[in-house]
Amino acid sequence: MPKPPTLTTEQRQAALAKAAKVRRERAEIKGKLKMGRITLAELLKKADSDEVVGKMKVLAVLESLPGLGKVKARRIMEEVSISETRRLQGLGANQREALASRIAK
Repeated sequence: MPKPPTLTTEQRQAALAKAAKVRRERAEIKGKLKMGRITLAELLKKADSDEVVGKMKVLAVLESLPGLGKVKARRIMEEVSISETRRLQGLGANQREALASRIAK
């Protein structure tokens, strides 16, 4: 297994700050989903242009939707044939369409 890169103290602090910022942004997006301020379709469109959104896991996004828990989210992903480790930016057009139509039901 390769060793992690050797970072200076400043580089490490910058990386930690960036990671914290990304976690806050993802938590904010999940909160907006839960409150209904943003829809899954809007989030899927945003995934292509926004790196933070694109790197969110599909399962985490589905679990953030109101009325969907862990079991229902996994069941939907199975029905649409999406791996549990898939991220939003990695979804194909057919998977996005199937997911959006399944959630709209």
